[in-house]
Amino acid sequence: MIRKVVPFVVAWLFASLICLANKMTYGPDLVFQIDGKKIFPIGFTMPPPPDGKTPSGKSGIQELADAGANFMRTGKGKWNKDEIAYEQKYEDAAARAGMHCLIYLGDLASLKPDETKREALLREVVNRFKNHPGFGAWKGADEPEWGHHPLAPLMRARDIVRDLDPNHPMVLIQAPRGTVATMRQYNGTADVVGADIYPVSIPPGVHSQFKTNKEINMVGDYTRIMSQVSEGRMPVWMVLQIAFSGTVNPGKKLIMPTYPQERFMTYEAIINGARALLYFGGNLPQAMNRRDAKLGWNWDFWNKVLRPVIAQIGDKSPLYPALLQTNSALPVKASAQDIEFCVRETGGNIFILACKRNRGTADVTFSGLPAQTSTGEVLFESGRQIAVKNGSFTDRFTQFDVHVYKLR
Repeated sequence: MIRKVVPFVVAWLFASLICLANKMTYGPDLVFQIDGKKIFPIGFTMPPPPDGKTPSGKSGIQELADAGANFMRTGKGKWNKDEIAYEQKYEDAAARAGMHCLIYLGDLASLKPDETKREALLREVVNRFKNHPGFGAWKGADEPEWGHHPLAPLMRARDIVRDLDPNHPMVLIQAPRGTVATMRQYNGTADVVGADIYPVSIPPGVHSQFKTNKEINMVGDYTRIMSQVSEGRMPVWMVLQIAFSGTVNPGKKLIMPTYPQERFMTYEAIINGARALLYFGGNLPQAMNRRDAKLGWNWDFWNKVLRPVIAQIGDKSPLYPALLQTNSALPVKASAQDIEFCVRETGGNIFILACKRNRGTADVTFSGLPAQTSTGEVLFESGRQIAVKNGSFTDRFTQFDVHVYKLR
């Protein structure tokens, strides 16, 4: 009797652990957690092929993870048996590298009551991957407000996913179009809201609906807009630029962000409330050189621009613990109106992330720090130190400058 019961108990415990694995949630602080461990999702749309290699022959997925990234958006959105098999390869690769997949449901994210075959396929996809150790979250219909997508089919698909898998959120990404009110009506179809915004183009700002602001600081504007859309109840997930249709399609001029531009857009999104970031377009062959086109991903851009940025915000960075915190209640102020900043506290340290939106150079004074603060380091600037006196310090900013301060 004991011999029969023990294997059953072991199997039951194992199955229970699998069902609880990779549970992704967030609380009132809007900080994501996976299995109770806080995480700032950093990922790519789309990542390298699941078996893809870097130019040096290293696993492409492992290279992203080693830089500090932890997510990748997978799924082409047209589901069939071949796509399910390909997604399995991505899930397995993510699990090996300690990453997680944001699976794009695409044509399964919207279901009418009579679409029984597609509903069965949605159920198959959800049940297939919901407990995989490489899985993280679902991505619903893409840019539904811009496409004037009817709500009822989106809600029906969401209800099916939520019923089958209550342990992972649905992420909704809007286009940089519409108003707070028109986008907000879609909040009920997901658990996380966000937007994609790609400002670097010729002419500038073709991706945006803004008539006056064509600068890269529109990233902060759209992050604030999405925070309004969320009403402070849902995390904001922003999608930033590598390349997109407005720079790679026929008749367009290829241009991609420089390192200073990518760095500014990244920090401005975080400062204005983003709780996760994706970088779009690394897989677009029109933006690759010949070597990278053979490898299936833009490793040239990665090495020159994006990897140094990810190294600053990734899970191996000294800044990363601060990205898992809410904004501090310290009464910190900046002397210049065009300085955007946020303050985080963790591990006995005060972190200030600051960027300058507008043209010109300014000496900016930050005040309101604890009086006992005396010195600090400017992270990622070769160990540059900053002196703090009477709770204040001054530093110089030019347009689109970013400084990250770590103070004790």
